[in-house]
Amino acid sequence: MVKVKVCGITNLEDALCSFFSGADALGFVFYKKSPRYIQPNKAANISGILPKKIKRVGVFVNQKASSVKKIAKLCGLDMLQFHGKESPEYCIKFPGYKVIKAFRISKKKDLEGISQYKTFAYLFDSFSKTKLGGTGNKFNWKILAQAATIKPIVFLSGGLTAGNVRQAVKLLKPDWVDVSTGVELKPGKKDQRKIGKFIQVARAV
Repeated sequence: MVKVKVCGITNLEDALCSFFSGADALGFVFYKKSPRYIQPNKAANISGILPKKIKRVGVFVNQKASSVKKIAKLCGLDMLQFHGKESPEYCIKFPGYKVIKAFRISKKKDLEGISQYKTFAYLFDSFSKTKLGGTGNKFNWKILAQAATIKPIVFLSGGLTAGNVRQAVKLLKPDWVDVSTGVELKPGKKDQRKIGKFIQVARAV
């Protein structure tokens, strides 16, 4: 059964709604230019209230390793998601954490070289010239369907909604689906009904 990560959590209400709706992980964005940015202290407070069973994921973009480690410890993170131009060498600097490297996809060539990253998981998201994530747009999933050599855990992101997640899971069989924009009222604020519906549909495949 596919697992579900709800990303872009900025408040306790959305975090608890996601948990009680059945989410397996929550994503906290520590990239200050994101409309879903959350201050580490606030994320730590939310993390401290959440049940231990739900995984906490920190999303970082080209951040110093020392800063990432400090935030990860403060917030009790389980996974670190790197969404910038982090190198394979950078991604192995975090023992004790499961590392997810994100790749933004627009064409098959974008898959070249990803095997250099010896991480726990790969996350595939939509490419945008102006945004590093949270675009609300999906990419051509057939690009991944042809990539039979992808071995690690796979997170699928980019434009997922309750209306298309069933198709995505059936076509690509990812280990995880990752949703943010598709369950929002506005950037940084979730729609509780959309969260419940998304998880229900994803799990029904």
